[in-house]
Amino acid sequence: MVTVEELYQKFGVLADAKDKAGEHEAEFLYIISAVKGGPGEKRLASQFVTRFFKYFPKLAYQAINALFDLCEDDDINIRKQAIKDLPSLCKVDKDHVPKIAEALTQLLQCEDQNELSLIHSSLSQLLTINAKGVLHGLFTQINGEDDGVREKAIKFLFVNLRKLPDETLNKEAQDYLVDECKKVLHDVTKEEFIFIMEILKSVPSMNTVIGRQQLLEIVTEQAELDQAFEASDTDIVDRLLSCAKQAVPLFSKNVHSKVFLSYICNHVLPGLGRMSPPGDGVDVKLDMLKLLAEISEHNGFTQDDCKSPLQNVFERLIEYMPLPPADLETDTSPTDEPKLQFSYVECLMYTFHQLGRKCPEFLTAEEAAERLKDFRLRLQYFARGVQIYIKQLRQDLQGKTGDILKTEESKLKVCALKVTSNINSLIKDLFHNPPSYKCMVTLSWKPAVKAAAHSTDPANTAGQKRFTPVTYDGSSNGASNAKKMNREPRQLYAPPSGKFSEKAGTFTGSTRGGSSGRPFRGRGFRRGSRGRF
Repeated sequence: MVTVEELYQKFGVLADAKDKAGEHEAEFLYIISAVKGGPGEKRLASQFVTRFFKYFPKLAYQAINALFDLCEDDDINIRKQAIKDLPSLCKVDKDHVPKIAEALTQLLQCEDQNELSLIHSSLSQLLTINAKGVLHGLFTQINGEDDGVREKAIKFLFVNLRKLPDETLNKEAQDYLVDECKKVLHDVTKEEFIFIMEILKSVPSMNTVIGRQQLLEIVTEQAELDQAFEASDTDIVDRLLSCAKQAVPLFSKNVHSKVFLSYICNHVLPGLGRMSPPGDGVDVKLDMLKLLAEISEHNGFTQDDCKSPLQNVFERLIEYMPLPPADLETDTSPTDEPKLQFSYVECLMYTFHQLGRKCPEFLTAEEAAERLKDFRLRLQYFARGVQIYIKQLRQDLQGKTGDILKTEESKLKVCALKVTSNINSLIKDLFHNPPSYKCMVTLSWKPAVKAAAHSTDPANTAGQKRFTPVTYDGSSNGASNAKKMNREPRQLYAPPSGKFSEKAGTFTGSTRGGSSGRPFRGRGFRRGSRGRF
């Protein structure tokens, strides 16, 4: 029977032999056998095996398997000792890394946080020794049958890869990681897809133009843009939203959004009304329109490419921009006032503004005269509602600071002010004669590029200058007539009053306004087994 005293005796023999310790195989085998002993013997066995492992290459697998047995012990302290010691074996021979990494990956399901932290630490140490070997062990389990281990292994990569120095993953390891992730993406849940994409984005080679183009191709394949779009199918809508969300950070002047933008404009916008109505804090249509706006900047369209998408965007835009009543001087009841969807209009108008600069003749061609006239009337009428709302929001926020601005209602008003100020800037540009596409705005839900100088007043934020009412009488000389009409005493559009809306994206009356949106919330991609979502 193995005893602590005997273990120390064998340890002494090996220690005294120094570089000739390999000649004492019997003593090392005795130490290995101690993994079957009591708690004290097991902990000593783990430490002593690690200490003399390098002298017995022929007994390597036997020693490794002995430590694996300790990793499954009922005593957590014994498990933690073995988990801590395993990486030391790989410093002797990095070829052991795949086998040990695979074993540690299986242990990721443990519930004790201290033990789990130790497993993460050991795997991270192994990455610095042989990154490709660790990835091999991890993906062996990811591609296995245990969904619980698969989930934990993917999350480990998601959390830890981004923390590693760039030099940890050499080109061979990076290529291996990208290839294995592509294989995993053939059969993923929605959550796994998001994690795998974030893992790929953390790979240094994917941060080049070629790498981002490769990532975009992966996302495009997952989005299945070659398939018909059914607006009433929540799974299809959710797939497109999730894929587009992953694609947004990839777009730049060198990596274009043309494929995604064309698909959404030509296939999604025509059926926008058939999407699920807002509910439980979720507005799928608004989510889709926000993504449309975000990807519209780096579109890569030519003038010919732009015509069909621009037409579809314009048709949706004017649906949310009502024509003025026949006689603005006639009072109307509150129920007759239009419901102004400010958040929808911000997204669509921004997208139209981005695409319009590629195809300015859409509004200026001779055959587009009636279209431009109708559009100017809608712009003028919508601008009046926007300007009245901006004025009230600024009055409500004037002088408010500190905790007062942290209230939910104040946050909504600040958000609504960003939305309406953006719309006001875009309308001014489009109301030029001919329409202009020069102004730059930051979408209301995106971080501001630059704060207004010398201003702490939330009602005086960047891009929100004192506005000049937009007017138009329908003649071709829009700019000069606008100035003339501003001097005429005329009653402006005055929406009815009411309590500020909880959703700052809709305006019915003078106190309901635009929304900055909500955190993305998935709706589920698969039911039951794993599969392409």
